[in-house]
Amino acid sequence: MKLALFDDYRLGVVRSSPDGDVIVDVTAALPGPHDPDPVTAGWWRGLARDFDELSGALRAAAEDGRARPVSEVVLHAPVLGPSKVIAAASNYGEHVAEMHVVQERTLGRVEAWMMDFDVFLKAPSSIVGPGGRIVLPRDVVAAGHEVHHESELVVVIGRGGKDIPVEKAMDAVLGFTAGLDITVRSAADRSRRKSYDGFSPLGPYLVTTDELGDGSDLDIRLTSGGTVRQSVNTRDMLTPVPAIVAYASSVMTLLPGDVLFTGAPPGVGPITAGEQLEMSISGIGAMTVTVA
Repeated sequence: MKLALFDDYRLGVVRSSPDGDVIVDVTAALPGPHDPDPVTAGWWRGLARDFDELSGALRAAAEDGRARPVSEVVLHAPVLGPSKVIAAASNYGEHVAEMHVVQERTLGRVEAWMMDFDVFLKAPSSIVGPGGRIVLPRDVVAAGHEVHHESELVVVIGRGGKDIPVEKAMDAVLGFTAGLDITVRSAADRSRRKSYDGFSPLGPYLVTTDELGDGSDLDIRLTSGGTVRQSVNTRDMLTPVPAIVAYASSVMTLLPGDVLFTGAPPGVGPITAGEQLEMSISGIGAMTVTVA
């Protein structure tokens, strides 16, 4: 199922049509009241936790409801109020290699600890949706630091858990979306450099695992002005999604609705004010964000 949040944070099911994507409002099929506040919307976390039980009602509502072109609605990031945004580091071999060059240029040295796979946190307030803006921070620009794009497959946690075995990891996952992990290249703390408002664009949709499996064969592509910046398949991940989820859960309890970036592919590079970044992942969709 392909889910979207739109307009007044309504829940929609998205389908493809010859004339483009269409969306059906299925909010009325939710078991409880709909809270449009994007911060306190407990219904979303309940949906993530109980999706298997609710999916039948959502499918029926999607079949019976009136479809509207997606172009007629305002899409938001397809997550609400996650307790945390987790991100994986150093998960593509070619990216690890290119980061030696980037660090030499931006820091004047290579920090070995940044080359190992691990997870770290980003602020949930950094999330924006399709069509959103990445605002380059004034202090970063004034200091002459580069700000880089990192296009990634993003996991949305379903029922979650603690110390989840790898073989059961996908049972804890609701689905996937596309994301940009925007990053300041400096010697500052990693979480600080990645947590400015607007530094986690997500969208356009959330696609459940019954459609995308474990996310191990998806094409990621990022362009700017028609120029391809990043192009990779998720089969090239050093640590696949089930192992990332299991590892993250060994560090912290994964709660329904949490978000997990799976690591940057090669091709990261600086962004500048005025450009538009177009990102797509096969099976999920495409989104555009503006750098300001």
